[in-house]
Amino acid sequence: MSMWVRAVRQGTRQYRGFSSARVWLNEAKKEASETAAENANPLEAELAATKEKLLAKDKECVEFKDRYLRSVADFRNLQETTKREIQKAKDFALQKFAKDLIESVDNFGHALNAVKEDTLKTNEEVAQLYDGVKMTRDVFEKTLAKHGLTKIDPVDEPFDPNRHEATFQAPVEGKEPGTVFHVQQPGFELNGRVLRAAKVGIVRE
Repeated sequence: MSMWVRAVRQGTRQYRGFSSARVWLNEAKKEASETAAENANPLEAELAATKEKLLAKDKECVEFKDRYLRSVADFRNLQETTKREIQKAKDFALQKFAKDLIESVDNFGHALNAVKEDTLKTNEEVAQLYDGVKMTRDVFEKTLAKHGLTKIDPVDEPFDPNRHEATFQAPVEGKEPGTVFHVQQPGFELNGRVLRAAKVGIVRE
């Protein structure tokens, strides 16, 4: 065999060995890539699942917070409603009782108005009785005022149709038209609510 043929065969074997090595290297790289991809896919899947769970928990937390705020608002509204209803019940009961007391106050006034000034000057016993009744009336009215029942005695005040009832009109010198110059019957109000309007006389132009 000639030297040239030997050289060719030897080169061919070397080339085949080089080609085999290159193929093996490519296959090794491919296997490494596939292994890396296989290892990466579970991590990515786990990460994606964790993100989904986190988003679901966030959404659930928002829903719970909204429910909590609504429950607190409903509870506070219920408290306010209950408080108003209780106060209305108290006011109604006290209002009925107060209306009955107004008649007693009127009786004090009738008794005091029945005594003439001349009698007070000439009769000491009647004067003492008068003073006792007047003191009793004053104490009684102060006690009622502590519980919100106050008298409406609007002399020299502008006429207010919400608190006053005009029974007559008359011109009065030195008085401004539309003001009250005479109280025929005092009124009463309970905690700012008029129970009975005052019957008054108004100055006419």
